[in-house]
Amino acid sequence: MLRLLLSLLLLAPAAQADTVIAARTIRAQTVIGVNDLVLRDVEVPGALSSLDGLVGMETRQALYAGRPIRPGDLGPPALIDRNQVVRLIYDRNGLMIVAEARALGRGGAGEVLRVMNMDSRQVVNGVIQSDGTVKVQ
Repeated sequence: MLRLLLSLLLLAPAAQADTVIAARTIRAQTVIGVNDLVLRDVEVPGALSSLDGLVGMETRQALYAGRPIRPGDLGPPALIDRNQVVRLIYDRNGLMIVAEARALGRGGAGEVLRVMNMDSRQVVNGVIQSDGTVKVQ
């Protein structure tokens, strides 16, 4: 009886998991809509498995139809573009310094961005705030 159960378990098909797939080819820097992604009953290690929270995200690279979507393929919509002039803020222990800086990359709220202080030409990393400013720690 035990042998029969073991052989049935070994012959049973592997459980499938849902994987998020691109429904069509989507260009980089495109905001995801409801019809851009679909769930397929196939398991792909490292791929996203839920559509929750993906609508409104932005593609970081081109996504090709029928290919799985990985976490690094999507991110928050960009608030800052490369070469854009932004406000750079340092705020610590009651001291606040505000300067203009040039963005050396592109990013959305919560992402780390390299910027160059326009006055000193010093390059620093800061976190993009929801209002489009960059805060230096």
